[in-house]
Amino acid sequence: MKSKAILTGVAAIGLATAPVAAQSGFADRAAAPVAEASELEGDSGGIIIAILAAAAIIAGILIAAGGDDDEPLSL
Repeated sequence: MKSKAILTGVAAIGLATAPVAAQSGFADRAAAPVAEASELEGDSGGIIIAILAAAAIIAGILIAAGGDDDEPLSL
């Protein structure tokens, strides 16, 4: 019974320290220099996608709320 408690404690400590040990390897990395700037900054594609997404959401709401037929489904 005592060995089970010891193994549980060791496992808990191992699980708690694993992310810290994994993260310490990334601390020494530096960002690579960028050769060219991104061309997406002046593009209006994001605005078009946002408008289309908003239109799709509104259409979905209208379709879901538009079923006003009060006929019973059973015969």
